[in-house]
Amino acid sequence: MSHSYSLAALATSVLLAAAPRAQAQSIITGFMAGKGHGSVAVSGTLERYTAVYLVPEKVDAVPVFKKINVSSINLFANYGLSDKVEVVLSLPYIRSEGQADDQVVQAQGYTNRRQGFQDISAYLKFKGYSTEVGSSQLDLLGAVGVSTPLSNYQSAQGVQYIIAIGNRATKGTALGVAHLKTPIGVFLTGQAGYSLRSGRVPNAFLAEAKAGYAGLKLYVEGWISFQNSDKSGTDILQPGFDGNFTATRVDYARVGGSIFRPLAKGVGVVLGASTYVAGRNIGKSTAGSLGVAYNF
Repeated sequence: MSHSYSLAALATSVLLAAAPRAQAQSIITGFMAGKGHGSVAVSGTLERYTAVYLVPEKVDAVPVFKKINVSSINLFANYGLSDKVEVVLSLPYIRSEGQADDQVVQAQGYTNRRQGFQDISAYLKFKGYSTEVGSSQLDLLGAVGVSTPLSNYQSAQGVQYIIAIGNRATKGTALGVAHLKTPIGVFLTGQAGYSLRSGRVPNAFLAEAKAGYAGLKLYVEGWISFQNSDKSGTDILQPGFDGNFTATRVDYARVGGSIFRPLAKGVGVVLGASTYVAGRNIGKSTAGSLGVAYNF
């Protein structure tokens, strides 16, 4: 593994630790850590929104809670079991706050704050095929994983769900990844897959496209991520909606970018930002993040 791609492995571990609470950015990348190598990263993310993507159009106000602020700390780790097999773990702690009036909170028995550990995610990633494309290398990878609630956080029906830190669903996901890396450090990555969810949470198609540069002293990437839920889901305040927000059909397109610099051997920091540009039954949030990682 070259020095630039060692940097890439370190950088992506920080970037994934900084993913927003709904993991709109996949925690699976096209880079492999290598046998006996890995990373541990921790990051903080702040995101907020005052508008919501509903059906049939975006609404410039959050029902009851007016504005939502979400802060999170995420732990990410990966480890190469071999040069072609890697395990990936992620665990976020999330605090979600609304700005509902005190009178509304008291009258309805609501709270303006929810916090706790959300869902722990574990994936097994493997490289299935590599080939030369001109002077570049194309890797085809696959990943299978599960995500499940770690704490007993609440996911009650009704408007209070707007500040819930998750939907309390267990998710099984399979992904296919194509990763092209050039001799000058430029790379392109595309992935797509499907996620099965428990309870009434709709299953979903997932996809992501990423482009970036992994150099000796700099890592930069831009990405766009998509989710399209099964049509069995409902829409908030539309026919068929019974107050169970976990059963809603959540679609989105989110764009983001990050820049990473190493500080010392094996240690680096990252700055990142992202925002939703389209969606369905989801807040139009914008997020910023800061993280640090150790690569071994």
